Amino acid sequence: MAPEKQASTGSFRKFIIALVVIIVLALAGTGIFYYLRLFGPNVTASQQYLYIHTGATYTDVYDTIQAKGIVKDTTTFNWAAHNMKYVGKVKPGRYRLKEGMSNRTLIRMLQLGNQDPVTVNFHNIRLKEQFAGFMGHKLESDSLSIIRLLDSADYVKQFGFTTDNVYVMIMPDSYQIYWNTSPEKLFDRMYKHYQTFWTPERKQKAADIGLTPIQVSILASIVDGEAVYDEEMPTIAGLYLNRLHKGMHLEADPTLIFAAHDFTIRRVLNKHKLINSPYNTYMYAGLPPGPIMMPSVNAVKAVLNYKKTDYIYMVAKDDFSNHHNFAVTMSEHLINAKKFQDALDKRNIKK
Repeated sequence: MAPEKQASTGSFRKFIIALVVIIVLALAGTGIFYYLRLFGPNVTASQQYLYIHTGATYTDVYDTIQAKGIVKDTTTFNWAAHNMKYVGKVKPGRYRLKEGMSNRTLIRMLQLGNQDPVTVNFHNIRLKEQFAGFMGHKLESDSLSIIRLLDSADYVKQFGFTTDNVYVMIMPDSYQIYWNTSPEKLFDRMYKHYQTFWTPERKQKAADIGLTPIQVSILASIVDGEAVYDEEMPTIAGLYLNRLHKGMHLEADPTLIFAAHDFTIRRVLNKHKLINSPYNTYMYAGLPPGPIMMPSVNAVKAVLNYKKTDYIYMVAKDDFSNHHNFAVTMSEHLINAKKFQDALDKRNIKK
């Protein structure tokens, strides 16, 4: 073979090898480029959660991520979001962020709507307005939208309640709820929990004492208002049931405080007994139309499993231990009441 021809062949081979190397390097570079954009760490530690409101667009999400410094490189996030077709698939929610998450992991979580639920614990919240405010701070829905449903006769009727007694449906517990849960879905959840609690056995216990589940919960709210210690609840419940079955007025001081809507009252006076309210159990016989506070589960159970006694009267002990003196006769009760009134006077507690 001629030297010229051999040189030409060698040069061509070198060119091919060089071209292959360039292509491989270009592909590798492109692969690394795309890998880093998709799989490289990008989420910062600036925020624990990303909140996406109902109705938010991708622009809203991007603006939030940019404003709160959620990712180090917003350009690569935006590129990945468009390439993964997230732009048209925004789902509201509360999403937990982890430092070092890649664009792909973050966007995939947002696409699937894999949000982190909110753990909500509540116990003995006095008024349903306070409950609405509490939930309004925990969830996307505001307190006004929550209280509107609780105050809607047409809405609560579907669950078998009135606006007066619907609060018994909300039972204290620990709940896992998605942040963007609507008020309607929130109450669906509350009602399912309520139904789960009221087993056939518990409904039968209520029937055995002549009460409906709603009435049991209303009475339980009064027991809650009276009892500081759970150990006294069954005795207090039994006392009020004795009064109900005898046709006597309950004469429960916590109902007067509720009727007055003055929860600073420490000493119930005769003027409070004159308040014209269906919650005034000194003035009106039977149970009030609704609970005077969120009834605790222990109080409901105490009513269903009340302690059978002949007690008709009770008054706080004069040692301010938050326990009570119970009595069967009026004469015995008057002695106990005098001790407590004298103790209040001694401490100068006038109201």
